[in-house]
Amino acid sequence: MHAARTRGCVIKKLQKLLLSSFLTIAAGLALAADVDGLVETCDGCHGAGGVSEWSDMPTIAGIDAFVHSEALYTYLDGARPCAESAFRRGDTSRQATNMCDIAAGLSEDDIEAIAAHYAGLSFAPAKQAFDADLAAVGEAIHESECSVCHSDGGSNPADESSILAGQWTGYLRATFEHYLNDERDQPERMQRAIQGLSAEDVNALLNYYASQQ
Repeated sequence: MHAARTRGCVIKKLQKLLLSSFLTIAAGLALAADVDGLVETCDGCHGAGGVSEWSDMPTIAGIDAFVHSEALYTYLDGARPCAESAFRRGDTSRQATNMCDIAAGLSEDDIEAIAAHYAGLSFAPAKQAFDADLAAVGEAIHESECSVCHSDGGSNPADESSILAGQWTGYLRATFEHYLNDERDQPERMQRAIQGLSAEDVNALLNYYASQQ
């Protein structure tokens, strides 16, 4: 009798262990499926794998997870301009949207999952035109005014200030305008640096970042 009860307990423990393992695997698969659905929406505007083909739309592949999640939380708080955008791939008949509305539909887990997903991908510098002479001027300005926060010419994903090198010029130009017009939250150091730049300085910086391909 004792041996039979022992075997019964062992079998029940194994059943519980198998059930627990199954539920863990199922939860992992469900999470992966959820992330796939979320990033499919993101890729609809930002390009396949988060690599943009459009000058006004930033590439988000390779952006540090902390930086990316903070950006989404900033949109959630309405602290960044939210321009409307049509979907550019996939079902392009979908109604145009904006980042504030997108962020409002995300949970904290969604935000962290999206940020982690794109952080695991490689940033792809945009192939775009630039003026070599202006790029040289921009490099000097960057080293003097921007390199403390944007190291390695603005290419270091570990910086808590995103990737500038190789990012699309149209997007960066709009971002500079948002900062200059005080339409976007910014650290005091960034505000001082931006306000000290002339229009010519900004143009030179944009050419420098565009040159890093």
